Amino acid sequence: MQKELVRLSHHRTYRSGETVLAEMEATSFVGIVVSGVLRMQKSLEDGRHQLVGLLHHSDFFGGVFGGPSDHAIEAASDVILCCYERRAFEKLTERFPELEHQLMLGALDELQAARNWLLLLGCQTASERTATFFLMLCRRAGADGGAGSARLSIHVPISRRDMASYLGTTVETISRVVREMDRNGVIRIRTAQDFDILNRRQLVRMSGNNDPSVGRHTFSEHLFGNVPQFAKVN
Repeated sequence: MQKELVRLSHHRTYRSGETVLAEMEATSFVGIVVSGVLRMQKSLEDGRHQLVGLLHHSDFFGGVFGGPSDHAIEAASDVILCCYERRAFEKLTERFPELEHQLMLGALDELQAARNWLLLLGCQTASERTATFFLMLCRRAGADGGAGSARLSIHVPISRRDMASYLGTTVETISRVVREMDRNGVIRIRTAQDFDILNRRQLVRMSGNNDPSVGRHTFSEHLFGNVPQFAKVN
């Protein structure tokens, strides 16, 4: 199965701000994030836009067995994607039931993550949401082990306005919380989007949760052990 996945794969590159899939566009391909970050965004009838999710390294995207995309997918940074023509990928699931099984597990994981995020938005304060978001970025930066106080540098791949949209609050509130975290020695602000995590244990306490940085394996990790870096580039 892995040989077939490699054979069918190819790389696509997008610059920051480019659209990967438009809202309501027919999904012609599916893929995995090799590097960079994708932003999932939904348009409202009054013209506003709501950020509904972020896709990082090794995350899977695309509507397998589905219709048009119900949200837009844009490059939040320069990205490299490992892509598969959708119909060819769907035919592959017919030949390899374990692939379809992993897709189902991935969909269930995404559903659970969405439920957890709804709980976070509904019950947590802005400070708790911001701390939780930073801890999620810690995991993406490779800090899977424990909630120790070792320093770690993280990059927030979206603007402060998008961050406020994602966390269900305002830009002013996000800025206030981040400054408080800096004053209290939890983080150090290096730039508007770059931070040093000085005390991860305190960050966990601020989040009001168990450390969310130890997460599930992604779809691609189940199949490959890592993202297929060997696809040909378009």
